[in-house]
Amino acid sequence: MIDEIPRLFAARRGFSVSYKGTTLLSTMDPAVLADRTVAAIPKPKGTLYFCPSPLFGYGLKLLLEEISPDSAILCVETDEKLMALSWEKIDEPLRNNPRFRLVQTGDPAFLCAFVREAWGGRSFRRLEILRLTGGWQLNPELYDSLADALRRNIAVDWGNAMTLVKLGRRYARNALRNLALLPRSSPLSAVNFGAAPVLVLGAGPSLDGVLKGLRAAFGDLPESAERPFRIICVDTGLSSLYEWKLRPDLVVALESQHWNLRDFIGLSSWEVPVAMDLSALPATGEILGAHPHIFFTPWTKLSFFGRLKNAGLLPETLPPLGSVGLSAVAIARRLSTGPVIVGGIDFSFSLDQSHTRSAPAHLERLRRQTRFHSLIDGGAAFRKGCFTVPSKTGERVRSNQTMKNYRELFQREFAENRRICDIAGSGLPLGLRTLTAEEAYTVLANGAAAGTARNAGESNAATTALVYPFVRGELESLTGLRGILTGEITAGAEQLERLLDTCDYLWAHFPDYAGAEGKQPVLSDLGFLKRVRAEIDPFIKLLQRVLNELG
Repeated sequence: MIDEIPRLFAARRGFSVSYKGTTLLSTMDPAVLADRTVAAIPKPKGTLYFCPSPLFGYGLKLLLEEISPDSAILCVETDEKLMALSWEKIDEPLRNNPRFRLVQTGDPAFLCAFVREAWGGRSFRRLEILRLTGGWQLNPELYDSLADALRRNIAVDWGNAMTLVKLGRRYARNALRNLALLPRSSPLSAVNFGAAPVLVLGAGPSLDGVLKGLRAAFGDLPESAERPFRIICVDTGLSSLYEWKLRPDLVVALESQHWNLRDFIGLSSWEVPVAMDLSALPATGEILGAHPHIFFTPWTKLSFFGRLKNAGLLPETLPPLGSVGLSAVAIARRLSTGPVIVGGIDFSFSLDQSHTRSAPAHLERLRRQTRFHSLIDGGAAFRKGCFTVPSKTGERVRSNQTMKNYRELFQREFAENRRICDIAGSGLPLGLRTLTAEEAYTVLANGAAAGTARNAGESNAATTALVYPFVRGELESLTGLRGILTGEITAGAEQLERLLDTCDYLWAHFPDYAGAEGKQPVLSDLGFLKRVRAEIDPFIKLLQRVLNELG
C-alpha cells in the first residue's frame, strides 16, 4: 500500500522516511551521506544553493558553515505533508538564520519574488542545485522548472544591472529634463478607446505583410474617428505606416538615446499622438505635435519617484517590460476593453531583414548595399548566441537569447489574457491565440468606432505651479549636497546621509549599487563621495535649464 503520509523509521544511524511508495533517504547513514555531499561540492562566492525537499535538513548546518557570507541556502518543498515534516525537524536556529529560507511552493513567479523579498535584487551570481534527499524525485519536472526560473531571474537581475550602469545616468537626466513637458502633456488615462478593437503594430519583418493585408482588406483606411478599430504602433514602425498613409491613433516611445530620432525623420509634419516614457529622450515629445502622453516605468528604486508621487507629478505607471512592443500591448490592454490584435512583434529576424522594410535600420542596410557590401548582415545573423528557431508558420527564422527572453516575458505577461490575439506571421509564437490574417481583419472590421486618442487639449494635473517648486526643491538639494562635499557647508553625517538618499539618482547607476536594491551608500567611502561630487554639476545645470523653460 502506498504511504499517504510520510512514515519515519530508524536507519542504521539517524532516520529515514518513506512516502508514496518511495524511500526518500538512505537507510544506512543519511546524515553522514548528506555531509559528504556537502563537502564535495564547490563553494564559490555569491551562490544561491537550491535544495529541493530538504526533509530532516541533514547536511544543511555544515553547508551554512562552509559557504561564503554572500551565499545563502533556499530549501523548497512542493508537498504540504513533507513541508510540515521539514518545519518540525529542521532546527529552529537554522530556520531563523538570515542566510537560510524554507518555503513551500510550486509557483516559479512566487519563488522568484520570495527570493527577492528575502535577500534583495542582484544578491547572487549563480544558482547551485544541491539534492541532499530523494524527495525531489516525487516532482522532478516541477523542481527543475523552479530552478530554471531562479537561474533566469538571476541572469535578468544582472542584465538589468548592466543596463542600469550604462544608461541609468541618462534615464535620470531624461526624467528630470522631461519635467518641463508635464504641464503641456496629457495623462495616458485621458486616452479612451472604449470597446473598440486595437491593432498593436511592432516593427518586425512581418509588419510588411500585415500592412499589405490591411490595405487589401480595407482599401484606403479612413482617419481614426471613422475607423472601426484603433491603431497603436511602436516608434520604429511609424515610417512604414506613413508610407502606407495609415495614421496611427498612438505611437509609443521608450528609447532614452538619440537613436530614437531616426524613427521620426521626415514625419515632423504628421500629427500623431505620442505616448512616451518619462525617461525617454526629451526630443521625442517635441516632434509630433509637442503634446505627449507621458507615462512612467520605474527603472530602479529611487526616493525621487516617491517625491514625484507625493507632489502629484508622477505619471501613470506601467510595469518595466523593457521592450517598446511589450509596453505598446500593455497600453492597448489598458486603453480599450475590446479585442487586442498584435502584429509585427516578432522577436526574430531573417538574414536580410531585422525590421520592417521602411524602418531606419533596414533603410541604412539598403543605402550601404554595394557589390562589396551585402544586404545580408552575416555579422548579426551568425554571431555567437544567435540560433535558428521555428516561427508561428513553421518556417525557420533567426533569433538570439535577448529576443527569446523578451518573448518569454511577453508570454508571462499577456498569455492568460484571452482578448489578446496574434496575427500569424514570421515571428516567434507569443503564447497567444493565433489568428489568420482574414480572421484578424474580420475582428477589426466588426469593431465600433468609439473613443479617441486626440485629447491633447486636456490639461494634466501637473501644472507649472506644481512642477516649478518641485524642480526648485531638487535644485536646492543638489546645491546643498555639493556644498557639503566641497566643504563650503559644514554638516553632520546625518544631514549628508539624508541628502545622499534624496539625490539617489546621482549614484544609483554606479556599478557597486546598480540593481542592488536597498543597498545604502557608505559615508566613509571617500571614493564613493568623490564619484557623487563629479555627478552633481551636470544635474544642476540641467535643472536650471528646466526652471528657465518653465518660466
